[in-house]
Amino acid sequence: MKRRSPKTIPAQQSRPMVTVCRGCCCGTTAKVPHLDHEAQLTDLRTSLSAVAMVRRTDCLDACQRANVIVIQPSAEGRRAGGRPIWLGQVNDPAAAADITAWVKSGGPGLVDPPDILDLYTFAPSRRVRHELD
Repeated sequence: MKRRSPKTIPAQQSRPMVTVCRGCCCGTTAKVPHLDHEAQLTDLRTSLSAVAMVRRTDCLDACQRANVIVIQPSAEGRRAGGRPIWLGQVNDPAAAADITAWVKSGGPGLVDPPDILDLYTFAPSRRVRHELD
């Protein structure tokens, strides 16, 4: 795969990307009944609009860890060695607030995540990881 030089990376790709799973399990009240899933997504989009792209995806194939959020580094973060961070069971507004604060401060490769996010971090299968890497 040919890598783009930093000068040719579109502006939206130079920012971190926050991918929020809202497929078959994540984002459903049947799986996680106590969370307002749409409000969580809206809050992430609103609070990160100036610093990151936030996108919704159908399924990240890690259903046992609903709700899943993946934080991909900015171009600068990737150059500094940052890689996507997978977070599962993000079912608490405080966890989403910790994610927001971390991404606002730079995200993967630029700033270490708050220690509390270690509770949510997991390694997906190689097949699934390859799709977002």
